[in-house]
Amino acid sequence: MTTFCHTTMHYLSASGADGPAPYPTEITVLDGRAAELGGWEECGFELVQHPSSVTDWSDDSQISGVHYEELEKLAREMTGADFALVATHIKRSPDAARKHEQLSPITFVHSDFAAGHENFVQRTYREPGENGRAALARNGATPEAVALAKRIVILQFWRNTGPAKMDFPIAFCDARTVDTADARAFHVTDYAGTGASFDALGVVEPADPAAHKWYAFPELTEGEVVAFRTYDTDLVAQGKTYFTPHSAFRDPDVEVGSPARSSIELRATCIFA
Repeated sequence: MTTFCHTTMHYLSASGADGPAPYPTEITVLDGRAAELGGWEECGFELVQHPSSVTDWSDDSQISGVHYEELEKLAREMTGADFALVATHIKRSPDAARKHEQLSPITFVHSDFAAGHENFVQRTYREPGENGRAALARNGATPEAVALAKRIVILQFWRNTGPAKMDFPIAFCDARTVDTADARAFHVTDYAGTGASFDALGVVEPADPAAHKWYAFPELTEGEVVAFRTYDTDLVAQGKTYFTPHSAFRDPDVEVGSPARSSIELRATCIFA
């Protein structure tokens, strides 16, 4: 296997520390471009060639007016879902971090949603805001379709919008190497000032650091996205690992800020009617 780099990941302490407290662990990050991983349904994540029609990633109205629909289409194709709802996006860059510290790269091992997240999704779309209503309309869906969903999958998309080599790229852990018992739920309140409050997951350091297999994709371009699963009601029901641990990490070959990471993340809520 080809190595991307050796670096430090920050896990929850195995001694039982509460919340996303950093605990450094030396990790080898492998080159995802050189690995045969089998796709998001197997390992939890997948590199996808996906050029966008967006011409200015600083323009939020262009992102919501163009890119949401692009990724809804991609999410439906990748999952086979009846509907794929994209209602928000998050940008991470020095400018974004100055607006809110939680928009800095997240440098601890986590996944976004704990078991039971379907209740949050259904509450959100019961009385959706403007963006939620727009997502439903683009898909020809209704709040009832969300409430009665047989299955809900959250497929997230991470795209580099800055230089191909950056200080804090993102790595993904092969979900097949992680057990549900490795995760601890913690509550997030008013994330980045958006008003969103939900239960997320921190991941406990493994007894053997090599047990978790980490991958990153060198020099990602704007024409590529990494799709990764952060929730699946079917896997929750089966007691299987339904999340994909991920984390920003320090690339030892790049001085901090030279260049700094610039990226965008979007979440598709995939509804199976």
